[in-house]
Amino acid sequence: MSREFVIWTGLKFFPEASSILETAATIRVSQVGELNDWHAEASTAQVIFVRGTTFITGEVMDRIGPQLRIVARNGIGVDRVDIEAATQRGILVINTPDGPTESTAEHAIALLLNLCKKVALGDRILRSGQGFPIPGAFAPGLETAGTTLGLVGLGRIGSRVALIAKALGMRVLAYDPFITPQRAEELGVEIAPTLADLLPQAQVVSIHCPSIPSTYHIINAETLRQMPEGSYLINVSRGALIDHPALIDALRSGHLAGAGLDVFDPEPPEPDDPLFSLPNTICTPHIGSYTTAGLIRMQVMACQQVVSVLRNERPPNLVNPEAWDKRRQ
Repeated sequence: MSREFVIWTGLKFFPEASSILETAATIRVSQVGELNDWHAEASTAQVIFVRGTTFITGEVMDRIGPQLRIVARNGIGVDRVDIEAATQRGILVINTPDGPTESTAEHAIALLLNLCKKVALGDRILRSGQGFPIPGAFAPGLETAGTTLGLVGLGRIGSRVALIAKALGMRVLAYDPFITPQRAEELGVEIAPTLADLLPQAQVVSIHCPSIPSTYHIINAETLRQMPEGSYLINVSRGALIDHPALIDALRSGHLAGAGLDVFDPEPPEPDDPLFSLPNTICTPHIGSYTTAGLIRMQVMACQQVVSVLRNERPPNLVNPEAWDKRRQ
């Protein structure tokens, strides 16, 4: 394998990841970052590593140049990569769907417990100098043991959330048209045949499905009304899964007791987004998988796959398998 390959990245690699790449290519770490005009920096690269927030369109691919062979994403979502344009150009798109599972699942549970136990709200009250609130100043929290968690999606992250929630004593109900009864039984999860069957039963709903046309605004005014009054909503997947104005209305009216959000549409959200001024929300800046262990795992998985391609070996997480036979050499 020749060392003529150039790998461009907007991220600094952990030693565990860079040691894999150094045997295969020259690594060039961006000096301007992906929020600026980085295309000239990447114009000699055969491989680019990008964040999930970076748009990789056909135009971007052409600006980088005809030598570009691989777009590698440290994480799951590739909704900002034009897969069709990449396939047409023979450019391989790689992601690491197993990498962020544990950290993101833990983040969903952290938001769930934080909301239900009024942790952030209590912290805000004390920091404001109000002292201890009088009894009844706000609605009491929710004891999760014995309550029902409704999972919209039971893939890698949803399955891990289910196991943690069951350890907390929660009943777990899931809607996922692709899950098998055998898998649900392994997880100890009950399956709802439709979303409409799931929502009325769940005191907490957590979304774990991809952002595709069929899931756009899967949580909207109608589905929010199907949730019990005083229930909670968690989203660590993609912002486009929720109808933003409908969510704000449900929170303002009190129909929802709270929402914990790590993702938004658009990202980043506007500084004056109404969600930030509501007392019953917790908003984090898309950091669900942002742990040292999670970052290392994703980088290592992506690097291993890049090296396999440079050796003419098909990677296990090739998003556009149609491009393999016409890949650029």
